[in-house]
Amino acid sequence: MSEITKCPKCGGEYVYFDGSLYICPDCMHEFDGESAAADTSANVAKDSNGAELFDGDAVTVIKDLKVKGSSMVIKRGTKVKSIRLTENPEEVDCKIDGSSIVLKTCFLKK
Repeated sequence: MSEITKCPKCGGEYVYFDGSLYICPDCMHEFDGESAAADTSANVAKDSNGAELFDGDAVTVIKDLKVKGSSMVIKRGTKVKSIRLTENPEEVDCKIDGSSIVLKTCFLKK
């Protein structure tokens, strides 16, 4: 039996084994040892070129994007500083012109 040290969902360190599953008391996520390795590699945010994204990275928009519910357009080549990763690996949270916006990672490059 291998030692699991962190929860693949929240990254909590207090994971314990109850006999059949590993349980994280922080987020109540239950998982088995085999799926934990697959879950962590699948939840990595990547830009359009396949580079891994991290909190605080600066990225560039590769396509003109219309913002839903607004007349605002994010132009191609706009630099976005200090992105924040979300629970969904295909989306990042950022601020553009003072507005908090969620962008899809497929329209970004590092």
